Amino acid sequence: MNHQSLSAFIWSVADLLRGDYKQSDYGKVILPFTVLRRLDCVLEPTKAAVLAEDAKRKADGLNPDAFLKRAAGLSFYNTSPMDMGRLVGDADNIAANLYAYIQGFSPEVRDIFERFEFTSQIDRLAQAGLLYQVTERFARIDLHPKAVDNHQMGLAFEELIRRFAELSNETAGEHFTPREVIRLMVALLFIEDDDVLSKPGVVRSIYDPTVGTGGMLSVAEEYLVEHSPGARVSLFGQELNPESYAICKADMLIKGQDVGAIVFGNTLSDDGHPGRKFDYMLSNPPFGVEWKKVEKVVRAEHEQQGHSGRFGPGLPRVSDGSLLFLMHLLSKMRPAKEGGSRFGIVLNGSPLFTGGAGSGESEIRRYLLENDLVEAIVALPTDMFYNTGIATYVWIVSNRKPAARKGKLQLIDASGFWHKMPKSLGSKRRKMSSDQIDHVTRLFGAFQPAQQATLFDAGGKEVGREIVVEGDAPPAVPAGGKVKLRPLSLIFDNTEFGYRSITIERPALDDQGRPILGQKGKNKGKPVADSALRDAENVPLNEAVEAYFTREVKPHAPDAWIDETKTKVGYEIPFNRHFYVFEPPRDLAEIDADLREVTDRIKVMIEGLAA
Repeated sequence: MNHQSLSAFIWSVADLLRGDYKQSDYGKVILPFTVLRRLDCVLEPTKAAVLAEDAKRKADGLNPDAFLKRAAGLSFYNTSPMDMGRLVGDADNIAANLYAYIQGFSPEVRDIFERFEFTSQIDRLAQAGLLYQVTERFARIDLHPKAVDNHQMGLAFEELIRRFAELSNETAGEHFTPREVIRLMVALLFIEDDDVLSKPGVVRSIYDPTVGTGGMLSVAEEYLVEHSPGARVSLFGQELNPESYAICKADMLIKGQDVGAIVFGNTLSDDGHPGRKFDYMLSNPPFGVEWKKVEKVVRAEHEQQGHSGRFGPGLPRVSDGSLLFLMHLLSKMRPAKEGGSRFGIVLNGSPLFTGGAGSGESEIRRYLLENDLVEAIVALPTDMFYNTGIATYVWIVSNRKPAARKGKLQLIDASGFWHKMPKSLGSKRRKMSSDQIDHVTRLFGAFQPAQQATLFDAGGKEVGREIVVEGDAPPAVPAGGKVKLRPLSLIFDNTEFGYRSITIERPALDDQGRPILGQKGKNKGKPVADSALRDAENVPLNEAVEAYFTREVKPHAPDAWIDETKTKVGYEIPFNRHFYVFEPPRDLAEIDADLREVTDRIKVMIEGLAA
């Protein structure tokens, strides 16, 4: 059963809830019951052994915890004689038995159902006379890992959350990221480390500060297991949403990961992994979302700890906290002398250019580029996410750049790498194929300028696309057709994104048109600046300010000067500007010919109607 069929089957339970529950509350029942049935199926093969071991150790007066985990072959267990099959066999006592069943789980699992506030839903279902019907419906579903593997189960959970988020008008993208985007990020993260990861016994840690249901961690783990069977992975995360946290924790339990590494809480205000560093990190933080709720704590850390804390480089505007998560990840990077770190983060277009010189956003970009931390920025297709159709970008950040990338930043325009989905899911209308992911990954790995050649036949119909790496000859032009080239991969020096913002002053004049001079202090005898004539210019870092001033300002304002006390250094990454390709308008004669053709057709139609 694929995840869509599974989620549709589970969703059918909503028919039972209709009338007694609002649509926006369906998830409060369906999600915890799905988790419960999954755990029930996982524990089924060892149920008898666990119960026998529990009785034996209690009779001996020993703490049975370690023995029960060994008997279950997992890091959790259930000591209740009940399971979901037995629960539906006693309809009259189902509420009491279900309470007892939940309490029979080990503490790690009970915490999951506490986050779901499951007991209140049991009471509500019992009062509505629905508890038996819902339990019986879920007892029929086979969610054993042999029937539904972890990958399918993860996709099913995400599909359910997406549906519930739409019903409750929540932001689905805050919960999870499309799997193809995650696969692309993971491929970009690991491509330069294949040799290291293939060594037997190597242990690597992966962290997601906005872990959601654990999709990014799961895909990263799957990639490593597939490509480097000898590698061992430790997964870490933190999540604010209780339901997503509960699902992620259940998933980690089933996989045998340390559930203590998944922490509940707000990453920005309460770091769940203080002092810990990681090898790899992934994140899709909410963007365009205010961080006003945690502003006091964040500003205090910024002002009091500076670069010793997480937010030393600067603070973005309160309306968008995505760059705070980026800085949080920077603080979690393992020092370069200890092997360093690499992380990928999804951001919208705003962090590329928002904020002038001296602003929080500019200072964060300055810190990243002057410390040579950004390897690449990849533009994704629009309409890729479930909650937004805006442009998004993947930033690959590392403090262990290969020698060839030192002092460089690669920009990759992958916005054209997509195909249309047969059916839209929310705002998601496009998807990246495995081949397209491979193309982008190879562009990153090659670290060379490249173009995309689009081939058109004589009739103007597209007949093919090819990637042309610098140094390769473009494809042959089809007979009577043409080839259009557009950049895909560009490489820049970090300094090319920096500039000095200089303040140009001009003198205030008296009634006779003479400059007014200062009468005291350090400005005595110097022209007084006229604020109404004040102007600002941005001078690229790789150009001398005086040369720019002499060339661009002096010819137009001979009396102007630079107020050097106001000079600021800024950084911006004008991504779209670098990939813009000018297409000249068509010849006027060609346009006129098309207009005459259309006009003639209209005349013929009118004459036909008049006949």
